[in-house]
Amino acid sequence: MRFIYAAYNILHNCIDITTFNGYILRIDCGGAEEGLRTTPCSECALNALAIDKPLEYATLYLEGGMQT
Repeated sequence: MRFIYAAYNILHNCIDITTFNGYILRIDCGGAEEGLRTTPCSECALNALAIDKPLEYATLYLEGGMQT
């Protein structure tokens, strides 16, 4: 699946993704980070990644590399 656009939605704390196939995906950031073992520093880094680079956050989540 190839993405073309991703944006952080501050009202729902999620990332909205549009794909080349015309699909729209929504990743709930709270749900994505629910089972992770985080420190305050890593949690801050995840929040910054979701807000500043939502496409990288979405790719990290969908590929299963969120904990690493």
